[in-house]
Amino acid sequence: MTQQLRPETREFDAEPAEARRSAIDRYFRITARGSTVSRELRGGLTTFVAMSYIVLLNPLILGSSSDATGATLSTTALTTSTALCAGLLTILMGVVGNAPLSMAAGLGAIPIVAFTIAPEMTWAQAFGLVVLEGICIILMAISGVRERIINAIPLPLKTALTVGIGLYIALVGLVSAGFVTRVPDAADTTVPVQMGDSGSMGGWPITLFCLTLLLMVVLVARKVPGAILISIATGTVLSIIVNSAFDIPEGAWGRTAPELPSSLVSIPDFSLLGTIDLFGGFVSAGAVAGTVFLFTLVLSGFFDAMGTITSVGNEAGLMNSRGKIRGMGRILLVDGVGAASGGLAGSAPNTVFLESAAGVGEGARTGLASVVTGALFAATMLFTPLAAVVPAQAAAPALVVVGGMMMAQCANIPWNDGDYVIPVFLTVAIIPFTYSITNGVGAGLIAYCAIKVCKGRLREIGGIMGVLAVVFALYFGIEGVKTLFGAG
Repeated sequence: MTQQLRPETREFDAEPAEARRSAIDRYFRITARGSTVSRELRGGLTTFVAMSYIVLLNPLILGSSSDATGATLSTTALTTSTALCAGLLTILMGVVGNAPLSMAAGLGAIPIVAFTIAPEMTWAQAFGLVVLEGICIILMAISGVRERIINAIPLPLKTALTVGIGLYIALVGLVSAGFVTRVPDAADTTVPVQMGDSGSMGGWPITLFCLTLLLMVVLVARKVPGAILISIATGTVLSIIVNSAFDIPEGAWGRTAPELPSSLVSIPDFSLLGTIDLFGGFVSAGAVAGTVFLFTLVLSGFFDAMGTITSVGNEAGLMNSRGKIRGMGRILLVDGVGAASGGLAGSAPNTVFLESAAGVGEGARTGLASVVTGALFAATMLFTPLAAVVPAQAAAPALVVVGGMMMAQCANIPWNDGDYVIPVFLTVAIIPFTYSITNGVGAGLIAYCAIKVCKGRLREIGGIMGVLAVVFALYFGIEGVKTLFGAG
């Protein structure tokens, strides 16, 4: 790590002394981490562009469900809550955690809240469970339990998380752009996915995705500053031109069509803030079911965040030689606050986002990038129409390219050690195949512990890892547990 930073440091020694000694530089340790203010600003903007879709996606998912009373949520209010939480929490992560990690409503938790929890209780009660989840995670962070759990996991499995999340990010990008699609059940085939809509590429949206991806690959390979951001901006402009000049079928672009908005400003709707019922969910759904819901939220939020923090932190150079992330305690505390804040704002639990890797790929190394991203999210509350300008076909290439970069960590995996090969493979494969970081972590940990037990090396597992293996076994068998206790 030191050798990688030396050339950067020599470069910065040529900068004016006052720039190196600025208050911002000292607070965020910008020069010490081998970065510059311009890189941080560029990285923060890139991360915002890469994950701004959540301002549209979270309201879309939560707004499409109804609670036990049949009530639905306002799209305007959900958009405000999503942008508000993402803005304030990402700034908090930058100032307190000093890490290039951005926060927003967690993609793994949104469907749980919308389609599993809400139908069994009122929205206020569902948001109450989200707050309780955050409180649990905060207590675990304050006590140091969460950090000890993360540090107990062997370094090869943490590295596997980085690789698995890289594949996950790339797959999300390919699917978002429409390059990879699901084969309809009517096709009666065992092949689950295909290229394009019919097994081949066709149409302007896919063409622009490919062109943007190729441009980004070339610029990144040539180490052009701002390569990712330049490519996204170019792809967006071209998409707007093409969408205006040609008759593009409705829905071909996905959720976001590249059209210039008729109005740049909208009025925020804060009506969902504070609409919570902390313990009512245990009455409406039953004590056992309510506990299972809470356990699922905590487990999902815990390990999704762990995987993202570990992988993005590693890419940002925050991991030391022992596999520990610098400032992990503060980062985890902010992440717990984010989970609780999501419920208080009337949204899903907020957590660190995989798309933070896009900003890291652009050079972000400190919390200043997060402050920039957070400020842009906060501004989105007033300029919500602008969030709908960038189509997935222009932003998704960043996920594919960053995912490819994260695959380089494969070189640090001990492939000649039989104790790790299968656990690492399961972690890497199951994360993208099931769209769940938690599932991949669980499969890898259980396989690792099983191998150690069968080899008679029980002591090498450690108490924490043993407990985690049991917890994940219960997680995978949760439906059986619910049936056993009459909650199915």
